[in-house]
Amino acid sequence: MGRPASVNPPRIVFAGTPEFAEQILRALLEHTAYPISAVFTQPDRPAGRGRQLLHSPVKRLALERGLPVHQPASLRDPAARAGLAELQPDLLIVAAYGLILPAAVLSIPRLGCINVHASILPRWRGAAPIERAIEAGDHETGVTIMQMNEGLDTGALLLVRRCPIGAHDTGGTLRDRLGTLGAAALVEALEELFGGRSQALAQDDSLATYANKLHRDESLIDWHADAQTLERRVRAFNPLNVCHTTVADQVLRVWQASAETPSLGGAPGTVLQSGRDGILVACGKDALRLQRLQLAGGKVMDVPALLNGRGEWFRPGTVLGGATV
Repeated sequence: MGRPASVNPPRIVFAGTPEFAEQILRALLEHTAYPISAVFTQPDRPAGRGRQLLHSPVKRLALERGLPVHQPASLRDPAARAGLAELQPDLLIVAAYGLILPAAVLSIPRLGCINVHASILPRWRGAAPIERAIEAGDHETGVTIMQMNEGLDTGALLLVRRCPIGAHDTGGTLRDRLGTLGAAALVEALEELFGGRSQALAQDDSLATYANKLHRDESLIDWHADAQTLERRVRAFNPLNVCHTTVADQVLRVWQASAETPSLGGAPGTVLQSGRDGILVACGKDALRLQRLQLAGGKVMDVPALLNGRGEWFRPGTVLGGATV
């Protein structure tokens, strides 16, 4: 990306939707050198038992700060593109927006579009880079500031910042850290861009991996998998797609668990032990100790509290999740 013509102040439009994007926007709003002219975010979605329409985290922050908010269902809609063009943006910043930007949109901002992506590209291109990194057992991830093109996270790299993945990181804790890291990286990249120092580096497509969108059926625990794999999934899918099994015909969500090598054996899904330190369940290899759980309609609780009321459901020999013995 070459030196931009003098822009004072630049007209910047921000596009994002979830908590990660809200962290990025909040940091940008603290820098008066990069004023945000308007915000694009996904339409309000029904949520909760009452199925009430809820604002996205980005929309809530934008309204709080008095920013104009646009919520097209698709940017392929000519009216949506016209709405963006009317803003005459110098730059569009995208962070976890969730909508495809067609070529006709990418060409609207004078300086193009840049994206804050929560991985070290080209590893984990796609919709769920944070969760897939944990699930795969990666020890490191990061954020990439990249130019956007028509491909799926295939644009040239402007800035990369790295961070470790801890042994107890969940999708939520890692998202929060990457949001902070991404905000700082974006400000640094903007300083380079508007200072004429920005250098773009093409990605090595041969190293690309893909972070497919999370699907509900992935959260159902398959007790025939090995315990290490299940432990990583429990952490990765928390809190967006919490892993679950069943007990006594009730859905049981697993918020925290650890993998162990048990002294006792059993068929996959069989409760081996239950007590104050957790509920140990046999897996295809080794065992998973369940530590924080939630029954349908109930609160998340530690195992001792759950056993106080439902101890008979978790006696050794009980089979979870409909697994066949």
